[in-house]
Amino acid sequence: MQEVLRGGSRSGLEKIEASIWQTYQALPKNEFGHIGPRAVRYLVHNYFAKEHGWLIKGLEPHGHQADMSQVHEVNILQDKAPALVESLLEAQRRGRGLALQDAVAMVATLERLIFDEAVILLHAAYRLNSVVPVVQLDEASMHEVLSSYLVLFEMGQKADLNNTDLHRALKTRAAEVSSNWPLLVEFEQDSLHNYLYANKDKRNPFLAVQMFDFEDAVSIVESMAHGYGKWQNTECQQMKRELMDLDSEGHGLVPLGRFYSQPENAEYHFTETREYLRQIGALQESSAGLHVRIANYMTGPSNCIASSSYYSVCCLNECEGLMNELEAKVLAPTTTPHRLLDLVVNMSSATIDAPRQIPAALEQKLHLIAKHNDGQVPLHGRLFAQWMHYAFPHECPYPQIAEDASVLTPTYWEKEKSTVNRTERAQLAEAHHSISEAPQVAEDVLELSWSDHELLVVQEVPKAGGSVLRILMQLALLLGLLHTTMRNCSTTMAAAKRDSKGGRAATWERRTSRKQIPQICYLSITALTL
Repeated sequence: MQEVLRGGSRSGLEKIEASIWQTYQALPKNEFGHIGPRAVRYLVHNYFAKEHGWLIKGLEPHGHQADMSQVHEVNILQDKAPALVESLLEAQRRGRGLALQDAVAMVATLERLIFDEAVILLHAAYRLNSVVPVVQLDEASMHEVLSSYLVLFEMGQKADLNNTDLHRALKTRAAEVSSNWPLLVEFEQDSLHNYLYANKDKRNPFLAVQMFDFEDAVSIVESMAHGYGKWQNTECQQMKRELMDLDSEGHGLVPLGRFYSQPENAEYHFTETREYLRQIGALQESSAGLHVRIANYMTGPSNCIASSSYYSVCCLNECEGLMNELEAKVLAPTTTPHRLLDLVVNMSSATIDAPRQIPAALEQKLHLIAKHNDGQVPLHGRLFAQWMHYAFPHECPYPQIAEDASVLTPTYWEKEKSTVNRTERAQLAEAHHSISEAPQVAEDVLELSWSDHELLVVQEVPKAGGSVLRILMQLALLLGLLHTTMRNCSTTMAAAKRDSKGGRAATWERRTSRKQIPQICYLSITALTL
């Protein structure tokens, strides 16, 4: 990983470090002051989710599991960087963990590998437009190549990288019928113009026609890949507002009947099955009926609009920004409930203005979390994630314990039924319309689905076998030291007896030392056996 640091651009590495160092400080450390595999996983996922809107395959979002994958199991690392995987495994075997600079190198490597994937698509975009990378393109031709790149990117693994006729037909069809096409073209054009402005000092302003070589195209595509996630999140926010209009009580919950009852002229029709909603943690089932959790739905795999072999682009998890704000202020894995309350009441979100009053029942829950953790609240535990869900119900997903984290990935639902047709949706709306939608006070909502199950997702779980081996080794060392000490004491005491027969030649200090020898041996043996 040090090779990555030496080979990466200083500005790029500094940007990554500036983005992650506060979160790094807030994660639990081992005896070397480094973070372990679980914390590394959290850190890497958090960076790509907040900076790019990327869900790296192998680093699932808000699924809380006792047994979770680790960074070295991420698909793209195993396929493209086996040497780095081996370095991670070696660090894990030695138990040293990753220092901040190692974590920066890890993130930089993943980012570089994914940008390299974008360049592969760019080559295909050139080919599908019947141009070659060695030829410079005018602005109109470059726009065609870049729009082709975005079409391939959004199609993900379904894209045909070689069929020119099919690709042209897809672009023509999208331009005619897709409401998203003008926005996509605008994003591509803005990216190219931003590149021209950023590089105006390096280009000839007197040229009548601006020409672009392949290196220019690579730079623009990297910029597009970097910013696409945040750009597409605008549509996610529109969808969220639509769902919030259905949440009359403001608890982040939409009655299931209302969820399926959108009129035909509505901008969004929600078609996910109950089983899909249940498995991703978006279905709250209680005595008050069935409700869709808005935050869980928004971060679910059905809202990932582009997917490659190694990552997907999904709606941004707004809770991660709130958590990063807390991490930056706490800079420790745990803190007191009073400190957290002081911070949270002054935090704003897209739907909450600060300062505000936290409900008494929710305050009490935070103190109960601390009571079970020696007066401290673990920032990255399941219980605090649950508390944040109720404090920010439209931003923070409910932390459902996932038996199988693969249900949180788009790939899983390619093979499973996740949507209903119009007839089925109408039947579901009718079936759930009669269920009571009586308003619930905040305390009732809190108690209906609160779970006291804790899970410290970034805390390392000691391996049982390793613990037994370590104890046996310590025991063997102790017995060896005890045996050596007793043998030395016996020899010393025997010598002291012989020396005591010297009578008048012995000094006062020697006589004192002889008297203390049995006592010193006794204390040494006692200390070893404690």
